[in-house]
Amino acid sequence: MSTPPTSSVPPINWAPTGPVVPAESAILTGVLADTNAAFGGNMNITNEDGTPNVTTPQGQLASSLTAIIGAKNDDMLEVANGVDPDLADGRWQDAIGRIYFIERDPAEPTALQVACVGAVNTVIPVGALIKDSSNNVYLCTQAGTIPAADTLTLGFACKTTGPVPVPAANQVSIYQAIPGWDTVTVVSGVQGRDVESRADFENRRRQSVAKNSSGSVPSVRGAVLGVAGVLDACVLDNPLGTSVTIGGYTLLPNSLYVGVYGGAAQDIGNAIWSKKAPGCNYNGNTTVTVQDASVGSQPYPSYAVKYQTLTAVPILFSVQLANNSNLPSNITQLVQNAIISAFTGADGGSRARSNSTVFAGRYYPGVMAIDPSVELLSIQLGTTTANQNSVDIGIAQTPTIAASNISVTLV
Repeated sequence: MSTPPTSSVPPINWAPTGPVVPAESAILTGVLADTNAAFGGNMNITNEDGTPNVTTPQGQLASSLTAIIGAKNDDMLEVANGVDPDLADGRWQDAIGRIYFIERDPAEPTALQVACVGAVNTVIPVGALIKDSSNNVYLCTQAGTIPAADTLTLGFACKTTGPVPVPAANQVSIYQAIPGWDTVTVVSGVQGRDVESRADFENRRRQSVAKNSSGSVPSVRGAVLGVAGVLDACVLDNPLGTSVTIGGYTLLPNSLYVGVYGGAAQDIGNAIWSKKAPGCNYNGNTTVTVQDASVGSQPYPSYAVKYQTLTAVPILFSVQLANNSNLPSNITQLVQNAIISAFTGADGGSRARSNSTVFAGRYYPGVMAIDPSVELLSIQLGTTTANQNSVDIGIAQTPTIAASNISVTLV
């Protein structure tokens, strides 16, 4: 009976917590031992100091085999990690998402709340166009009629996806004229984003599990976050018969609160109505009419669905670095990019959201990783002055970021 082959190369350790691959130094030692055994046991495989001898032909061969084994071990790690939702990325994460019938969100456009001024009863339809001083064009996402007060605030979305900077109040103008529509001014805005990051996609996957249910806060949240163009959402419930104040906003008795930024108003209203429990009240400043087509014949019952359009709150940052001659010449831009990356979740971490606390400590790792010469003294933030270690974001607010709001001081 033949003896089964053995090897001195250490195998992958399939531990309960996950696979652990051997160090390549251990693999090299094992390959050299196997090679030596195969050729009689008298080969020169070690130096005088006991280290592996890789200068000989057998040493060169062992080095190549070690690199091959190490690369395949890395491939095995990628496969093992790819089927774990907490670690999956890229194509693997997309595949897990499809099991839950969700796809990675594409890049989203910058969303604005714009004050439209004009003659009373002037109708501004969905698709009306404005542009900013950089010639970025924005489309109206919610139709409206200018009231007697001659000012109407509507949502607009940039035609170009990605993190287009939010223009200043007076940096927009009407691009496509409509009789009776005179001027536009930016009230607030949320910068768009690139393709959904790993962390954001995993967060949405977890939330999407609740989409299979209805009548609960998680199910409403999952449905709203699944609406195209939605950049932020907060969903809360007040089951009490009295008003309750949460995060600076008062919820009506026995009501559902939904705060949303981005997305088309009708799509958001449809998503809320499809998952809310019957009979509960709404909160908010935006009303959408939803028809129940499930009855099968017209006229369909109509329902007024309300939600809160979140107010964009710019977050100011003040970063102090120790000044030294080894800092990159574009250190200010690099710091701004690092903070924006962390703020939006592009660095793989959690992004700043409504009804949360933004901590300065979240931004330390990204700034420190810019260059070995960076000596970070402090990061502070705020909404009017950047002098705090944290900022609380209310349930009717959504935090925003812009490079112009990030100051970098060399001390």
